[in-house]
Amino acid sequence: MSHAPLPAAAPFWLSVALIPLVALAAWGGGMWWLIVPVYAWYLTTVLDRVLGLNEANPDPDTATDQLFWHRAVTLIWFPLQAATILACLWVAGRTDHLSGWESLGLFFAIGVMSGSVGIVYAHELLHQKMPAERWLGDLLLASVLYSHFRTEHLLVHHSWVSTPRDAVSARYNEGFHRFFARVLIDGPRSAWRAETRFLARAGRSPWDRRNPFWRYGVLQGAMLGLAMAVGGWTGLGLFLFQALIAVWQLELTNYVEHYGLSRKHLGDGRYEPVRPRHSWNASHTATNWLLINLQRHSDHHTKPDRRFPLLQTYGADEAPQLPMGYPAMTLLAMVPPLWRRRMNPRVRAWRHQFYPEITDWTDYNRGTLPLPRNAL
Repeated sequence: MSHAPLPAAAPFWLSVALIPLVALAAWGGGMWWLIVPVYAWYLTTVLDRVLGLNEANPDPDTATDQLFWHRAVTLIWFPLQAATILACLWVAGRTDHLSGWESLGLFFAIGVMSGSVGIVYAHELLHQKMPAERWLGDLLLASVLYSHFRTEHLLVHHSWVSTPRDAVSARYNEGFHRFFARVLIDGPRSAWRAETRFLARAGRSPWDRRNPFWRYGVLQGAMLGLAMAVGGWTGLGLFLFQALIAVWQLELTNYVEHYGLSRKHLGDGRYEPVRPRHSWNASHTATNWLLINLQRHSDHHTKPDRRFPLLQTYGADEAPQLPMGYPAMTLLAMVPPLWRRRMNPRVRAWRHQFYPEITDWTDYNRGTLPLPRNAL
């Protein structure tokens, strides 16, 4: 068996640099924690400007054994992230090396790491067929207390993206802060509803042992117990804080990915199939390295289990394109007036390009169209 050479995969290992940067923040204290968001958000965006777009499409039929080094970075990430979190919990909770504010800064940085990288890698792993990869994805989600994302993403989002059934498809003119508050409530509720309906179709109770919420609860409870054991009450609080920051990072990305893009309602609860036009894409080079091609999002929805090195990019005639990579766009989303000024004209142009026959978008904007028929 031959493997692809490391240099082909090396750019996707940018994420590993975050581990020593977090260690530097823990050792140096002060404002050293800022180096992590600067690296993840700003440096990659600057590199995007320097390196430009990468619109080359790899051979989608490349064999999995040729992707060894690409896969390796996702497989080693959970132990790296877990060791980093536990070491920092001990430093912050059991020593007097850091002040309270320095500890908060450090765990903000860890949340940026576990959200910008950990959850993105979990997403990649959960879409694969190998049980070991899915388990690693579950562990990464448990480390940010967001295990229900697996159900919501696999059973709801990929089937019903850009329809009222999908909690994380942001509506036109919906500001991020309102979206975030809505998703924190609707996401777990939507996931529970999907799993219980799935079980009901097989004649099983919501409390059946096959309900993955049992596993979610055990894994998340274990993470909380471990945080408490290593860092005490202080460590537990800091662990919860990094989880919140990670989830904030995830939902910022979710907000950007499908903002204002709606599938056409065909009447009687029927919707057109999902197409490349229903995701925002970015072909920016460096941010796609960090986010392992998540920004080739239309192709991910076309073939969800396609491994990240093989994802394809689409032209503007098929799929809408963002002016910047996801990290820069998520920063813009934090200021809704600036976001609307930049994105609403793009959504209106998208509507005119793909759906000139629709003249009244009121129900699409409000999310008041009927739920899809037969949706979980």
